[in-house]
Amino acid sequence: MRSNIRCLTLVFLLAACSTNPITGRSQLMLVSEQSAIAQSAQAYQGMLSDLSKTGKLSGDAKLIARVRLITDRLIDQAVTYRSETRDWAWSINVIDDPKIVNAFCMAGGRMAIYTGLIDKIKPTDDELAQVLGHEISHALLQHSREQISEQMAVGLGVTVLGVTASDATDQQMRQTIAGLGAAAFVLLPHSREAETEADRLGIQLAARAGYQPHAAVTLWNKMIKEGDGNSRFDFLSTHPAPVKRIEELSSFEGGMMPLYEAASRNRPPSRAWTTTPSNERAR
Repeated sequence: MRSNIRCLTLVFLLAACSTNPITGRSQLMLVSEQSAIAQSAQAYQGMLSDLSKTGKLSGDAKLIARVRLITDRLIDQAVTYRSETRDWAWSINVIDDPKIVNAFCMAGGRMAIYTGLIDKIKPTDDELAQVLGHEISHALLQHSREQISEQMAVGLGVTVLGVTASDATDQQMRQTIAGLGAAAFVLLPHSREAETEADRLGIQLAARAGYQPHAAVTLWNKMIKEGDGNSRFDFLSTHPAPVKRIEELSSFEGGMMPLYEAASRNRPPSRAWTTTPSNERAR
């Protein structure tokens, strides 16, 4: 009986794997992209509502215009990788929080960047395009959907181990070991893999949009100076060690230069994908 439960669980998880059309990597997908987008939309609107009430949505018109212009050019390239994303509710908001050096893009194209990143890193437009291109890539590559699925799978696996244990003590031990093992060897390494994939696609998006590839390296040099990022130790971290990240980004530069040069010679005006800070794009 216990063996049958484990076998059925394994079959279910294997059946839920799919190949990413951009990277070719097999990903565990237990939830649909529509479901991930719906969850993201709800969370995003709730976040915007809270930020609006507390006055945390930036009103800096010059900064917002700058961020939108860069984002629009990146989205123009993003939709060429996955044509169905033209129907996403692409949007970008600037969150006024000087302490947070971060940006994100949820499933479905809902984005935000914190003023802390602008104020502390002081990115050029090329560097800012690397940040936003990286975040857009997470959405294109369905990393949120994959992360949700992996967390569901870990929960299922821990439950199955508990069901098949011989007694209560054994059950508790198996669940503890499984939870720690999943965090150290499944969820976190996969998160680092997702970060590397987003780096690779992000620098491509930026180059195709006419932004200098070397800016990915200068951006991370600034990141290292801002924080304690000199370590190569990335175990138990969801992001690659910055020094290793810079080395890999540097290795991409040569291949990206023809894309950048072609885009710089003939860059068409971007379409108006993005919205005002508090509203979704009109259909």
